[in-house]
Amino acid sequence: MWQAFFVLYTFFNQLIMTNLRIAIQKSGRLQDNSIKLLKECGFNISNGKNQLKALVQNFPAEILFLRDDDIPQYVEDNVADIGIIGENVFIEKKKNIKEIERLGFAKCRMSIAVPKTSDYNGIEWLNNKKIATSYPVIVQRFLNENNLNSEIHEISGSVEIAPGIGLAEAICDIVSTGSTLMSNGLKEVETVCSSEAILVASSNMAQEKKQLIEQLLFRIKAVKRAKNNKYLILNAPNDSIDSISKVLPGMKSPTITPLRDQNWSSLSSVVNENEFWTKIEQLKSLGAQGILVLPIEKMIL
Repeated sequence: MWQAFFVLYTFFNQLIMTNLRIAIQKSGRLQDNSIKLLKECGFNISNGKNQLKALVQNFPAEILFLRDDDIPQYVEDNVADIGIIGENVFIEKKKNIKEIERLGFAKCRMSIAVPKTSDYNGIEWLNNKKIATSYPVIVQRFLNENNLNSEIHEISGSVEIAPGIGLAEAICDIVSTGSTLMSNGLKEVETVCSSEAILVASSNMAQEKKQLIEQLLFRIKAVKRAKNNKYLILNAPNDSIDSISKVLPGMKSPTITPLRDQNWSSLSSVVNENEFWTKIEQLKSLGAQGILVLPIEKMIL
């Protein structure tokens, strides 16, 4: 009986150890998009309210819900194999981990802000001023790069209140829309760095974990490509096909299907989101009609 129990225990322990442990933010701006990305990658995640760990039903992985600031340490210590964090946290924490993929969501910037009433006239205004921030490493790097001798006050949370209570003359914090700064009587004056969600990994992990990460990265890249591209279907006169094909090369070349009208054909192709409207104008000028634009769920090369 005890032997059977030991064999069963060993089996489940090995099963847990070979799971890819993915750390994501347990609450805040990154959590929803992180879960959305993993589900778009086909992960069936069974997580309840306030649950700190969840198994993936159809992939050898488990999700750890942690504080954003703690994730770099957990990844460095191999408690988690990979983590989704803000690039600003990656820079600030300076842990022995590596960035393996930029994820394209939760884009923001780290900015210096001062009271609206300040006579700010350039970066030299910050010299010998007090700057309140939750990111002293990033701010110090900015000060060093600009040869500024400012005093950093490290505080956590509610950074925007610092100038109003006399703690500092300026702040440095995450900015998305700028509405929080405005509501606190502040104006954005300098961009320190840009940030977005990134996938980070331990610098030291077993080979089987690396293989699982490669599988996950394959899925993530397919999802990202799909979001950056649109699928087009259009009708065009046959004498314009060569010209239209040069505008719409697609992944290899456009798919061309003859129509009932022997003088016309249907073409389908993939267009990058950044070039979309320029391509549409070119297609219209070449005689394209009935242009349909469809979203792409996954795009695998």
